[in-house]
Amino acid sequence: MENRTASYVYDFGDSWEHKIQLEKILPRDKNIKYPICIKGKRACPPEDCGGVWGYAELLEIINNPEHEEYEEMMEWLGGKFDPEHFDTAEVGFDDPDKRRKFAFG
Repeated sequence: MENRTASYVYDFGDSWEHKIQLEKILPRDKNIKYPICIKGKRACPPEDCGGVWGYAELLEIINNPEHEEYEEMMEWLGGKFDPEHFDTAEVGFDDPDKRRKFAFG
Protein backbone atom coordinates (compact mmCIF):
# COMPACT_ATOMS: atom_id res chain seq x y z
CA MET A 1 0.00 0.00 0.00
CA GLU A 2 3.04 2.30 0.12
CA ASN A 3 3.36 5.22 -2.33
CA ARG A 4 -0.39 5.55 -2.89
CA THR A 5 -1.51 9.08 -3.65
CA ALA A 6 -4.60 11.19 -3.14
CA SER A 7 -5.56 14.50 -4.67
CA TYR A 8 -7.17 17.22 -2.61
CA VAL A 9 -8.54 20.61 -3.68
CA TYR A 10 -8.83 23.28 -1.00
CA ASP A 11 -10.82 26.44 -1.63
CA PHE A 12 -12.47 25.87 -4.98
CA GLY A 13 -12.35 29.62 -5.67
CA ASP A 14 -8.57 29.78 -5.46
CA SER A 15 -8.02 26.15 -6.55
CA TRP A 16 -5.28 25.05 -4.20
CA GLU A 17 -4.50 21.58 -5.53
CA HIS A 18 -2.62 19.21 -3.23
CA LYS A 19 -1.08 15.83 -3.88
CA ILE A 20 -0.79 13.69 -0.77
CA GLN A 21 1.51 10.69 -0.96
CA LEU A 22 1.68 7.79 1.47
CA GLU A 23 5.38 7.22 1.97
CA LYS A 24 5.43 4.59 4.69
CA ILE A 25 3.17 2.83 7.15
CA LEU A 26 4.69 2.85 10.61
CA PRO A 27 3.82 0.48 13.45
CA ARG A 28 1.03 1.83 15.63
CA ASP A 29 2.11 3.16 19.03
CA LYS A 30 -0.62 2.72 21.66
CA ASN A 31 0.66 5.81 23.51
CA ILE A 32 0.00 8.16 20.58
CA LYS A 33 -3.36 9.70 19.73
CA TYR A 34 -3.80 9.51 15.95
CA PRO A 35 -3.83 11.02 13.39
CA ILE A 36 -0.59 12.97 13.72
CA CYS A 37 1.62 14.93 11.36
CA ILE A 38 5.24 13.79 11.46
CA LYS A 39 6.70 15.97 8.69
CA GLY A 40 5.93 18.87 6.41
CA LYS A 41 7.39 21.82 4.52
CA ARG A 42 6.65 25.53 4.43
CA ALA A 43 3.89 27.62 5.94
CA CYS A 44 0.32 27.50 4.80
CA PRO A 45 -0.40 30.41 2.45
CA PRO A 46 -2.58 33.09 4.03
CA GLU A 47 -6.32 32.65 3.53
CA ASP A 48 -7.75 34.48 0.52
CA CYS A 49 -4.37 35.49 -0.91
CA GLY A 50 -5.50 34.82 -4.49
CA GLY A 51 -4.47 31.26 -5.20
CA VAL A 52 -1.10 30.20 -6.56
CA TRP A 53 -0.59 33.38 -8.61
CA GLY A 54 -1.65 35.71 -5.79
CA TYR A 55 0.59 33.89 -3.34
CA ALA A 56 3.57 34.18 -5.70
CA GLU A 57 2.91 37.91 -5.99
CA LEU A 58 2.56 38.22 -2.20
CA LEU A 59 5.94 36.52 -1.68
CA GLU A 60 7.54 38.84 -4.22
CA ILE A 61 6.15 41.89 -2.41
CA ILE A 62 7.10 40.85 1.14
CA ASN A 63 10.61 39.90 0.05
CA ASN A 64 11.18 43.48 -1.13
CA PRO A 65 10.76 46.13 1.61
CA GLU A 66 11.10 48.79 -1.11
CA HIS A 67 8.01 47.53 -2.96
CA GLU A 68 5.18 50.09 -2.95
CA GLU A 69 2.73 47.51 -1.51
CA TYR A 70 5.11 46.12 1.13
CA GLU A 71 3.64 47.98 4.14
CA GLU A 72 0.06 47.21 3.10
CA MET A 73 0.78 43.49 2.67
CA MET A 74 2.68 43.25 5.96
CA GLU A 75 -0.24 44.90 7.75
CA TRP A 76 -2.67 42.49 6.07
CA LEU A 77 -0.44 39.62 7.27
CA GLY A 78 -0.52 40.88 10.82
CA GLY A 79 3.03 42.24 10.78
CA LYS A 80 4.97 39.10 9.95
CA PHE A 81 4.90 36.02 7.79
CA ASP A 82 7.64 33.42 7.31
CA PRO A 83 6.84 31.26 4.27
CA GLU A 84 9.53 28.75 5.34
CA HIS A 85 8.02 28.14 8.79
CA PHE A 86 6.54 24.73 9.55
CA ASP A 87 5.96 23.13 12.94
CA THR A 88 4.29 19.73 13.24
CA ALA A 89 2.97 20.75 16.68
CA GLU A 90 0.81 23.40 14.99
CA VAL A 91 -0.96 20.88 12.74
CA GLY A 92 -4.39 19.92 14.02
CA PHE A 93 -6.88 17.29 12.95
CA ASP A 94 -10.62 17.11 13.38
CA ASP A 95 -12.00 14.12 15.23
CA PRO A 96 -13.08 11.83 12.36
CA ASP A 97 -16.14 10.52 14.27
CA LYS A 98 -17.37 14.04 15.05
CA ARG A 99 -16.71 15.10 11.45
CA ARG A 100 -18.71 12.12 10.08
CA LYS A 101 -21.60 12.78 12.46
CA PHE A 102 -21.63 16.47 11.52
CA ALA A 103 -21.63 15.64 7.80
CA PHE A 104 -24.08 12.76 7.83
CA GLY A 105 -26.12 13.25 11.00
